[in-house]
Amino acid sequence: MNESNSPPVTMPGGNAIQPRFVLWLITIVAVGLSLFQLYSAGVQPLGLFYQRGIHLALIMMLAFLMFPVFGPHRKRGPIGWLIDIAFFSGAVITGGYLVLYLDEIISRAGFWSETDIRVAIIATVTVLEASRRAVGLGMTVIGALAIVYAFAGPRGELPWLADWMPGIMSHRGYGLDRVAGQLYLGQEGIFGLPLGVAATYIFIFVLFGAFLESTGAGKFFIDMAYAATGRQRGGPAKAAVLASAGMGSISGSAIANVVTTGAFTIPLMKRLGYKPHQAGGIEAAASTGGQIMPPLMGAGAFLIAEYTNTPYLDVVKVSVLPAIMYFATVYLFVHIIALKQGMQGMARSELPQMRDVLRAGWHFLLPLGVLVWLLVMNMSPMRVGFYAVVTMVVVAVLRYTFWFLFMAPREGKKVTPASIRRVILAGLVKLVEGLELGARNAVAVSMACAVAGIIVGVVGLTGLGLKFSSMMMAFSGGNLLLALVMVLLASLVLGMGLPVTASYIVLIVLVGPALTAEFGVPLLIAHLVVFWYSQDSNVTPPIALAGFAGAAIAGSKPMETGFQAWKFAKGLYLIPLFMVYNPEIITGGPLSVLVWTAFIGFLALGAFAAALEGYLFTWMSWPLRLVLLPAIAAAFYPNPMVEVAGVVVMMLAMGGNWLASRREAVAHG
Repeated sequence: MNESNSPPVTMPGGNAIQPRFVLWLITIVAVGLSLFQLYSAGVQPLGLFYQRGIHLALIMMLAFLMFPVFGPHRKRGPIGWLIDIAFFSGAVITGGYLVLYLDEIISRAGFWSETDIRVAIIATVTVLEASRRAVGLGMTVIGALAIVYAFAGPRGELPWLADWMPGIMSHRGYGLDRVAGQLYLGQEGIFGLPLGVAATYIFIFVLFGAFLESTGAGKFFIDMAYAATGRQRGGPAKAAVLASAGMGSISGSAIANVVTTGAFTIPLMKRLGYKPHQAGGIEAAASTGGQIMPPLMGAGAFLIAEYTNTPYLDVVKVSVLPAIMYFATVYLFVHIIALKQGMQGMARSELPQMRDVLRAGWHFLLPLGVLVWLLVMNMSPMRVGFYAVVTMVVVAVLRYTFWFLFMAPREGKKVTPASIRRVILAGLVKLVEGLELGARNAVAVSMACAVAGIIVGVVGLTGLGLKFSSMMMAFSGGNLLLALVMVLLASLVLGMGLPVTASYIVLIVLVGPALTAEFGVPLLIAHLVVFWYSQDSNVTPPIALAGFAGAAIAGSKPMETGFQAWKFAKGLYLIPLFMVYNPEIITGGPLSVLVWTAFIGFLALGAFAAALEGYLFTWMSWPLRLVLLPAIAAAFYPNPMVEVAGVVVMMLAMGGNWLASRREAVAHG
């Protein structure tokens, strides 16, 4: 079958105009990948390289089918087909060679054959090209620059480049054989920890999220948020915050969260009185928070657990309070804007009733309950994900069966052999859709992790991590706050070209050792800080990708919306600082200390939102807002007396604002 006699079809998600047989191939590969992942997660666990090799091969095959070489809106043509077939074959070779010859490769232990090196080169080029198509050019360029850096040295393939390297960045340089072997045949390169986490934990939970999405759970959670908050002032905006907290953790992408929940929430916010750029910014800030929201935290919880050797459940537990602090800040911003603009809630008739929502979708809570219960039982996250997916499918089947056998006849629909066949066929189609959607959603994150593996491999080979630590010490002069500002700026620059997961991996490999060894930041806090800061490219102009997605739905100017998202997401910058200077909220301590620390944290974030907006219970004068700023800074200072002074000033200022609002109410009463 060729392109000319196969009708073109627009793929779901708008990726490309594809001939029908390519869509069938995508479905076959995607369903095969999802079934393989389910088998290895719940039936028969596989060895490290078998699991990662097969996973990467199938992911890259999917990437080359989904994303044509010349872009999504152009036909492949003869040259395009030749290139895509060549790279598709490269994907098969990348995983197939490793799986078929693993024992021989291990027995050679560093003394690689000529074939090993050739396949390693094919694999590296194939990974970079698959990443270009699935993730973007920025990721590929950074991966390629990392390889060039490995070659740049007196003994490397590109010795002349050594003259251009600053002294602190110089190294001996490595040849093609050594670099190719490191990247493809070692445990620190393409098949290293980032891809290992993507091929196990991340994929199975992305698949779980896909089944939640395809069975209608997204609408259930949004309706629940509206039923809970819709009648309050600024109700739809508050519902957006709550719905995005739930869906963002599951979807694994702030941008995906904006376009799914934002399609419901942004028009409602605008109708209520929020300006278009405010509505887009609120949704972007809330959706970004979904990535730091337990239990999944996008993919972050699994990566942090692996890198710090901390039980996954412990990572989730310590992340709960900071996530609540973040969403409380966004929620307060939303509330303040509603008060400033005199908004009211939505009418009861416009809102779903909580009991109706729960009656229609309570079964969606069962898989989440199973997930949390099995995590508490200390089961492997990969096995937990498997049981969560199975529970989701079983619950959906039972619910539909009950409706078909007992509810449909009351509506005049007869149960006949033909209708049973139709229902079974529709159920199988839904199952295939869920399996395909899960695999398609995982392509970008897995490719990002594969290229991140290349960068990590080069960092390990050249000792760049230690050099970067020395640079941090030199530039910051040993000042922790300056070092954290440098991490923030580095994360912003990396975020311009890398997705969140890859940005976190690259940054933690570079700055993690310095934060822990040189500045004494506890390991888990260092990882959480870097992970939080890696989110900032979603909401920080001039990039603000989630903000731009919100602007597209809101019909507002992208940069204006980006600045609003940046303002609402201020907790993303302040809460990591609070973790560093008040480590008790992560590492634990006496209950009285924890309660006090949490209290001053919430108070400082609330005061910051009020100072920024110039409003809390009523309008705030400029002198009062300026007085609040040093008091907020005092809450971050690790000295009890300074903290107490800051708390007293904040409470007096906010209390005075409340009294002023009461006087205004009496005067207008």
